[in-house]
Amino acid sequence: MAAAPVWSVDPRTGNPREQVAVESTAEEIDQAVRAAHDALPALADRSVRALLLRTAADLLDEAREYVIEAADAETALGPTRLTGELARTTAQLRAFAGVVDEGAFLDIHVDHEDSTRTPPWPDLRRYKIPLGVVAVYAASNFPLAFSVPGGDTASALAAGCPVVVKAHPDHPGTSELCASVLRRAAQRVGLPEDVVILVHGFEAGIELVGHPLVAAAGFTGSVRGGRALFDAAAARPAPIPFHGELGSLNPVVVTEAAAEERAEQLGAGLAGSMTLGAGQFCTKPGFVLAPAGDAGDRLLKSLTAAVSETEPGVMLDHRMRSAFVDGVRERAELPDVQAPITPGAGGAHTVSAGFLSVPARLLAAEGPHDLLLEECFGPVTVVARYESAAEITAVLGRLPGNLTATLHLSSLEADGDGRGAELLAELTPLAGRVLVGGWPTGVAVAPAQHHGGPYPATTSTSTSVGATAIERWLRPVTYQTTPEALLPPELREDNPLDLPRRVDGRRETPGS
Repeated sequence: MAAAPVWSVDPRTGNPREQVAVESTAEEIDQAVRAAHDALPALADRSVRALLLRTAADLLDEAREYVIEAADAETALGPTRLTGELARTTAQLRAFAGVVDEGAFLDIHVDHEDSTRTPPWPDLRRYKIPLGVVAVYAASNFPLAFSVPGGDTASALAAGCPVVVKAHPDHPGTSELCASVLRRAAQRVGLPEDVVILVHGFEAGIELVGHPLVAAAGFTGSVRGGRALFDAAAARPAPIPFHGELGSLNPVVVTEAAAEERAEQLGAGLAGSMTLGAGQFCTKPGFVLAPAGDAGDRLLKSLTAAVSETEPGVMLDHRMRSAFVDGVRERAELPDVQAPITPGAGGAHTVSAGFLSVPARLLAAEGPHDLLLEECFGPVTVVARYESAAEITAVLGRLPGNLTATLHLSSLEADGDGRGAELLAELTPLAGRVLVGGWPTGVAVAPAQHHGGPYPATTSTSTSVGATAIERWLRPVTYQTTPEALLPPELREDNPLDLPRRVDGRRETPGS
């Protein structure tokens, strides 16, 4: 995409810098989508798709030094954090290669003709096929794992869908580098490099979601931006699935018994989680219900001590830094809100971590304190001090949808003595992942993982992390009374590809 370079601000220094990003034109977006669409048939072979994913992981590992250097220069996230993120990125590429090899994601069902049923059954054979071109909108806070080579791209390619990625403006150079690695991987395994195409610019995002050959979209970003694209996807003449991760408060409930048992440990753990990565994780615990009284005071004392030792951090860009500083100032100015450690501007280009404290009763009904129930991106959390179980229930009943919800119980409560089960039942409707103990900022790339939740956490019920993320880019199709010679190999009677399937309701495994 040839155009003049654009400029941005270095998050470390505040100095302007020239970037490789260009604003893709509407014509170039059309060309990119059409080229990706033309590459769709080449991804039909599952073995080649698996090889593509593994080769991409290998080439990213080989380019590790350059990828981390580029990402650190643009995001200031640091080599240690980015080394771990790259390892996660290549691991999920390899994990999806395994998913493709196994073939269970095809969800094959064969029901033979049965004239004894009322009404009679014809011969029916069902599996899942790729939707088509997927538009991926890269995230700001994960320049690798949720961007060009990230989970949306990996799962879409695994499903057999070409990808057009809209780069995030905070790391265009990293995006270009990673896209070139993925395209080189495609060439190496004999696929057209246009199975992955990169575009840049705000208008590119709008053009992508409206293009008639784009079949689905995956987004990670703000509520405002994600909702606008979601609405555009739904308003198309032919609406498409829009899988958006938008925003999350990630509430935490600490029982009084848990605080009495280990207040100091809980305060230190909360501090580590809410300041991790300068508070720029989508799973940051941004709202905590903690008891009033002595045990809660001990927890806050521990939290205060731990947060006080946290060095000022650099946020991803100055726009986010300004939003954080303004957001915490507005929250701190609310009546009866205290700031034991005041969050805000740490220096000319950094932010200081902190937390706010408020009586939970002020959040039990609609009012000016509702601002505290909205996500504030950055190193801050809100601790709401409750005085009764009724206050916990009232506040939880007012929370929006979340990616995670965490419950900290005492050892006796965890064994079933007390309100543990009741609180777990109250938290479950609020989030896609519910933790009992621990902190939510680690998201394991595992088959049982669910990274999603009720709106506004996400715009669909799907996950963007874990093996089942592939399901977003597939649709089922059933063949009825179709001659064997015309059936796709996946649905033929003799199962020539040796795939897992259900036949007349009974599970068959490969080799059986």
